Amino acid sequence: MKVYKFGGASVKNAAGVRNLAQIVAREKGELVVVVSAMGKTTNALERLVSLSLSGEEELMLRQLSDIRDYHFGIVSELFPTGHTFIENKLEAMLGQILACCKAALVEKPEYDEFYDSVVSFGELMSTRIVSYVLDREGTQNICLDMTKLLVTDDTYREARPEMKKSQHSLKSFMESNPARVYVAQGFIGGTESGRRTTLGREGSDYSAALIANMLDAESVTIWKDVPGILNADPRLINETTLIHELTYFDAVELAYSGAQVIHPKTIRPLENKHIPLYVKPFMNPEAEGSVIKDTTARPIDVPVFIWRKNQVLVTLRAKDFSFVLEDSLNRLFETIYRHRLKVSMIQSSAITVSVCVDKSRYLEAALKELSEDYRVTFNEGLSLLTIRGTTPEIIAQHTEGKTILLSQTTRRTARYVIKE
Repeated sequence: MKVYKFGGASVKNAAGVRNLAQIVAREKGELVVVVSAMGKTTNALERLVSLSLSGEEELMLRQLSDIRDYHFGIVSELFPTGHTFIENKLEAMLGQILACCKAALVEKPEYDEFYDSVVSFGELMSTRIVSYVLDREGTQNICLDMTKLLVTDDTYREARPEMKKSQHSLKSFMESNPARVYVAQGFIGGTESGRRTTLGREGSDYSAALIANMLDAESVTIWKDVPGILNADPRLINETTLIHELTYFDAVELAYSGAQVIHPKTIRPLENKHIPLYVKPFMNPEAEGSVIKDTTARPIDVPVFIWRKNQVLVTLRAKDFSFVLEDSLNRLFETIYRHRLKVSMIQSSAITVSVCVDKSRYLEAALKELSEDYRVTFNEGLSLLTIRGTTPEIIAQHTEGKTILLSQTTRRTARYVIKE
């Protein structure tokens, strides 16, 4: 059994879906195909959630119409003569979305749970389309419903999988419904009570790793719109280098620093069972790509540059000159954890702690709570630049002329919080 994961960029249009079908057809063994929402559908559904909760019904209806037109446009290009079955499936799901949003206009539900109930439809729609296309192209398959098979807790928007229960559900279903190819949603799961949940933005990689772990898969392949794992974002640096091999440790470090190729949670389920992870270009399936595994023959021998955008630097000072590290660090991090802040860098002195975090909708409430115990100051609109494999020349080249608010340097890594 292998696991293939296709992100939103790889299924953003009809040509991408056809290309997915060709890649899947090349694999003759057992396969689970994990699919994200198409293109920017998750962003579109997030806006739909916000419009519904703010009571903007006309804009909400227009947004839902745009989402419908986008998916039906792909279907009409895939099947010019029309296919009632898949169209009816999509209409049914769009009707469910509309019912949820209309109810929210009146009831004003809690944001996170409502978010999961609506945004999860992106993957449910994409997998239905992909599954149907595979059937039409001669690859018979079964479309899994991960809202019933990936059992999670009720931490909406960042649900935690219940691995034993999920493994039992997934294996039992597959044993009762044997197939060579299964199509599964990434990013989403469900509680035992039947509420849909999501695993956090960009969580489809994580879904693929969880499925691989539960099925003891031979490997996971993530199909991307880049040649593999590069030493820098090609949108920011003109000349990039392909990193052919990484250890699990390397991959965790890069993902935590903000590398966009791999979701940070992906590695642990794979490392636990020594399952290799391949990253390959979906437009060139024959290319070597990159592999993440236990050990490598070729260490990373080029500098790696990672930019983490939309950062907020929060500085906390004790109000009474008590020693922060000794007196209140546990309380500080309990607050950070409870408000789901994603910490990317920490620095401390005797009476201050500076924490660099991702900007999120939970930040305001966290700062309000922290201000009860600390003097709180913060800077927004920042970037965190991580350079692994540094030299003085490289550091000078990439930091010269920039306003650096915080820096940390170790033997092989330098990190800078930079004002844009």
